[in-house]
Amino acid sequence: MSEEALGLEVDALGRRCPLPVIELARHVGDVEVGGLVAVLADDEAARVDVPAWCRLRGHEYAGERPRERGAAYVVRRLH
Repeated sequence: MSEEALGLEVDALGRRCPLPVIELARHVGDVEVGGLVAVLADDEAARVDVPAWCRLRGHEYAGERPRERGAAYVVRRLH
């Protein structure tokens, strides 16, 4: 199964939550509706905070992709 291509990656490595979520919110509008944006984070709180932000803002949480450092938390822009 191939992974869908990301439209944008936002690097928030080394930043503690809620900064990764703030960066995600700042850049989600930079991809087209239906596109994917990933926030790269190594703060464990991002695993909870990014899906919660998606529920609150009406975007789809598309999962987590492990990276050499941290993970890419993937979000589909829905509006």
